[in-house]
Amino acid sequence: MCNVKNSDGLGSFKFAKDNKVVTKRLDIVTSRVVKYMIAKCISLSAAESCTGGLISQSVTSVPGASAVYHGGVCSYTEDVKREVLGVSGETLRKFSVYSPEVASEMSAGVMKLMRTDAAIGVTGIAGPAGGSDEKPVGTVFVSVRYKDRECVRDLALYKEYEQLDRESIRILSAAYALEMLEQLIKNESEVC
Repeated sequence: MCNVKNSDGLGSFKFAKDNKVVTKRLDIVTSRVVKYMIAKCISLSAAESCTGGLISQSVTSVPGASAVYHGGVCSYTEDVKREVLGVSGETLRKFSVYSPEVASEMSAGVMKLMRTDAAIGVTGIAGPAGGSDEKPVGTVFVSVRYKDRECVRDLALYKEYEQLDRESIRILSAAYALEMLEQLIKNESEVC
């Protein structure tokens, strides 16, 4: 498992006032990842909290995605994280729902549940409320898995972008998660 920030090779996204630029980037990344996974017969699942199904929506908008996408769980509550994905109650108590540990257990749980080769787990604070000094709005943890390898990142979007709103955080989180997955599945010799 690695815990690193955006600065390790993932491209930054620039905002237009209405999020068109970053939404277009999400569409491009998603299309590229899904087409690669189809060509390599790599199955995918997703466990989403703060993205609220946006990754699933983006993936299933690509023609042919049904060949590789098994499904997703929109695990917005702690109960769903525990009961459906198998996130440990102890992990939730010890680290909080907004943590790399929970993102990791979410991706592991959905990968097992959906029996896929790859999985994404996302949890964070999209705002506008819910943040704190320790974990401000824009705190997002992503875990991506491929076979026996995993990469976990704290996106810390609040450090990189000004004037984030809820939709921006959701779109950025989805785009970064898919870029992380692409990096992991294409670089089998590296952890992330």
